[in-house]
Amino acid sequence: MTSSHIWAWRVNINQTTPAAATQLSTVRHLFSQVFPEQVKLDFTVAICTYNGEHRLPAVLECLRWQLNTSQIAWEVIVVDNNSTDQTAEVVRAYQAIWPDGFPLRYLTESRQGAGYARHTAVRAARSPLIGFLDDDNLPAMTWVTGAYRFGQAYPQVGVYGSRIQGEFETTPPPNFERIAALLALTERGAEPKIYQPEKKVLPPGAGMVVRRQAWLDHVPPQPVLTGRDGKSMLTGEDLESILHIQRAGWEVWYNPHMRVFHRIPSQRLNRAYLKSLCRGIGYSRCRTRMLSVSPWQRPLMLLAYAANDVRKILRHLLKYRSAVVQDDVAACEMTLYVSSLISPLFMAHRAIAQFTKSTSAIS
Repeated sequence: MTSSHIWAWRVNINQTTPAAATQLSTVRHLFSQVFPEQVKLDFTVAICTYNGEHRLPAVLECLRWQLNTSQIAWEVIVVDNNSTDQTAEVVRAYQAIWPDGFPLRYLTESRQGAGYARHTAVRAARSPLIGFLDDDNLPAMTWVTGAYRFGQAYPQVGVYGSRIQGEFETTPPPNFERIAALLALTERGAEPKIYQPEKKVLPPGAGMVVRRQAWLDHVPPQPVLTGRDGKSMLTGEDLESILHIQRAGWEVWYNPHMRVFHRIPSQRLNRAYLKSLCRGIGYSRCRTRMLSVSPWQRPLMLLAYAANDVRKILRHLLKYRSAVVQDDVAACEMTLYVSSLISPLFMAHRAIAQFTKSTSAIS
């Protein structure tokens, strides 16, 4: 059978009956196993995981039972980012019982960090739209449908984020809502909204959908921010990739019809973890801030951001006084402000260390 015959199966299944659409999706899936390069899909769900054997099953169960997807040709990709547990075995067990209508694929990425894992998923995806889920994200039963339909309705949008609600193992500390966004919790109302570039606010990587071609065209394969690993909580790799796409002229939106429940265990609500998270976010801000402005503006904006960080620190001290030490949320906010202030020094030191390491390896 030639590739032209295979391409003939790429019919517009939106114009068929639901029963026929289901049959065509199944046939397309079967052909995609034999001719993966010729048969293209509509949507890809990519799950990047590290040691997710206990978290991954709940995510896969949510995806197994997605509703109203009979007219969507889609796939699920699990990218294993150096797991040392039974993640591979978990995926293989699910592959054995996975529905025929959409494939479940397993890939590995040896370079540690979510930034690398997302690049691997983008390169491997066989669809123009890629939705990213973390291994602690539980998508609502209509998440795939909502994501795909939004991408079809808004062709000018290169990235769009989900409506993310926390599912807490224990009660969050008082005033937690002030730092909820730092744990990728996003509530921006019931209507779609654009993220205006001048507002300097972007969706988190958890639950975001990207256009594959926009990513391939504009996101460098070697990111500066690679994501948290065993040695560092430095984050911001998701914002870095989104900023590259936004700077290229693509719009970034919020889609409330993509609901995700973010499981947050008790250890992620203790002061030590939250302060470490805020420190990692703060340290990354020099990179994300400079990406959001033109190169010629960056020297001046470094000074402007530093002055604003000092203002925030002083205002925070005056407002909360001793609570900066005693209150968990106030302490986390102070950690974020201080880390943001010293972010340029941190990133410069990191770049020098990486350069020294690379030159030593060459010699």
